[in-house]
Amino acid sequence: MFKSVRRYSFLSVLNPFALVFSPQMQITIYETWKNQTDITKFILLGFGNLMEFQMFLFPALILIYILTMFGNILIVILVVFEPHLHTPMYYFLANLSCLEVCYSSTILPKVLIDLLTGDKSISLLGCFTQLFCFGCLVIVECYLLSVMSYDRYVAICKPLHYATIMNGKVILQCMAISWICATSILIVIVSLMSQLSFCGVREIDHFFCDFAPVLQLSCNDTTHIRLLAVIFGSFDILPPFILTITSYFCIISAILRIPSTTGRQKAFATCSSHLIVVTIFYGTLMIVYLLPNSIAFKKVFSVPYTILTPMVNPLIYSLRNKEVKESLKKTIRILIGFNEKNRWHPVAVFGHNITS
Repeated sequence: MFKSVRRYSFLSVLNPFALVFSPQMQITIYETWKNQTDITKFILLGFGNLMEFQMFLFPALILIYILTMFGNILIVILVVFEPHLHTPMYYFLANLSCLEVCYSSTILPKVLIDLLTGDKSISLLGCFTQLFCFGCLVIVECYLLSVMSYDRYVAICKPLHYATIMNGKVILQCMAISWICATSILIVIVSLMSQLSFCGVREIDHFFCDFAPVLQLSCNDTTHIRLLAVIFGSFDILPPFILTITSYFCIISAILRIPSTTGRQKAFATCSSHLIVVTIFYGTLMIVYLLPNSIAFKKVFSVPYTILTPMVNPLIYSLRNKEVKESLKKTIRILIGFNEKNRWHPVAVFGHNITS
């Protein structure tokens, strides 16, 4: 009897629930705890209450995705095949279009599959992969927009030195540095997040795997990861933003000093498209990640810079840029001329029409 009491006391220390719950209840609690800690998939809640409008949401999103792919790929083709677009500004524009294609392809296909099949689950590996790709693309776009701003500053404020400053070597170095910094930061952040334990609720209140919603599901203390993200952000996103603001401050100051109205309009036309894109991108980014709003509010404002901006950028650049419009018209004329040239026309031979 003494041995059985000792054994019961020892088991009670290891399992305090043994003194309160019956063996059957202990098994139920253990199974529940195991299911909570062994999460292998997340559930993306998506657009929540808007799911009742699925029959309208799916066609709208697939149309946006098609337009995004078509517009951005068209910009890349124009820059590659039009010799007079082989300048630093249009090289950056082609890179931006490539980023937008990757941006949309990281998020929208999964959203469309969720709407079509109703299966909103995403594996841990899939979630972390999406988070890594999305984070890299955001950081690279911050760098790219800042370099494009500096390019416009040099073109307007230092036109005689433009060819010397913005040469091919500088462009390649800027792109390489942006990708190296972005991938290095995301490798560290995602590696730390992959070591976390996820328990309890496995529903992500978002339409993709974003940083904050995923961290909220962890059972562990995530203070060190959040702090590290803030430190990395201050070194990797803040400097490009400051460079962008400084460049446009100098650009606007230089434009206002131009005496003629025509000269001011012409100078502003060269950077207005990029200024609109920068305003939309950074404006929504700040609302989502800096302001202390609710998750639903952040999710609404995530739509512009993840879904709408990649579609709108080609329209902004093509409609407000004379050279892009001229290249587009030239390409369309070439395609129409090629079709007319290869079309079969009837030819009269001995009084009969035959095709040639």
